[in-house]
Amino acid sequence: MTEKDTLSILGDGDCLYEASVSPPIFQTSTFGGGGEYSYTRLSNPTRRALEKETAKLEGGKHAFAFSSGLAAINSVFSLLKKGNRVVVSDDLYGGTYRLITKIYQNYGIEFVFADMSSAQAVKTEIEKGADMVFAESPTNPMMKIAPLREIGEMCKQTGAVFVVDNTFLSPYFQNPLALGADITIHSATKFLSGHHDTVAGIAVTNRDDIAEALGMISMTLGNALSPFESWLVLRGIRTLPLRMQKHQQNAFALAEYLKTLPQIDKVYYPGLPEHSGHELCKSQSSGFGGVVSFTVKDAGTAKRLIKGGKIIKFAESLGGFCSLITYPLTQTHASIPEEMRQKIGITDRLLRLSVGLEDFADIKADITKMLEG
Repeated sequence: MTEKDTLSILGDGDCLYEASVSPPIFQTSTFGGGGEYSYTRLSNPTRRALEKETAKLEGGKHAFAFSSGLAAINSVFSLLKKGNRVVVSDDLYGGTYRLITKIYQNYGIEFVFADMSSAQAVKTEIEKGADMVFAESPTNPMMKIAPLREIGEMCKQTGAVFVVDNTFLSPYFQNPLALGADITIHSATKFLSGHHDTVAGIAVTNRDDIAEALGMISMTLGNALSPFESWLVLRGIRTLPLRMQKHQQNAFALAEYLKTLPQIDKVYYPGLPEHSGHELCKSQSSGFGGVVSFTVKDAGTAKRLIKGGKIIKFAESLGGFCSLITYPLTQTHASIPEEMRQKIGITDRLLRLSVGLEDFADIKADITKMLEG
């Protein structure tokens, strides 16, 4: 291979890089030749391939890959300025809550929490003034569904930037940009990657002004995703449709089974017809995802479950091939004050289960044995 051929693989045209069935990993900090790429913190071909893929999946023009889901959220919050007012889901990931209360509220930015499943509650807060609206749908861990189209229209009318964390449904089941969002975010650690082996975040937008700002933020904060992790997420995306179908199939079966057990008090899964957001979810998404939350009738049962089983592991995170059971009270939502947790429903009886790709008969047998202690 000549020097000219070697340099050509860094381009975006008809070249070895574009022709590779599996994109190569450009595990380098810097590039010579003075071409499109100069330094990996600024841009890298492997990361660029992931960004192009996720932009396409979300129906967006621009995508940015970050070192974690929280790094993506932090970068989006970096668009805010002193004096801005932000309306946020009252039921959201504890790490996002910690970022808001421990970091961004110190910068003179006001955050107010609203029930995003209620269009009226969101409207009330937007009418008081809002520069950004940040929603999860479904929420973590209570699985509430936000009326994304309605909120998107409110934001369009008022000029507020509408951000949707789409981690739980992935681009396979939901595309918030098509529903009125300005930015959609993923913890790519979860379903996009799907293999429990990398940590990553994604932000996608159709707005050129937001893309320009996020590009500057990524370059300045230095939180862009590394080449190897970019490749791992790309690898995971190749099987996303198959995995999401299986996750959902198992999750629905588990939700139905849990409803029949005497130890279970309530099941939270939008795929169930009795779920308060079922019809809304059907109207704006093509599926319900692979995460099921549920409450048991006493804290003792919860403590038995968090010991884990033969197949179902007691661990944080979600969206991978392995079924994981999580105790939000002490894990993902420990940062949230008790009063707020109680109001939302995060009690010592609540558990969240990310349903994996195992044979459902094995999942069913495992959860049954775990409940029996």
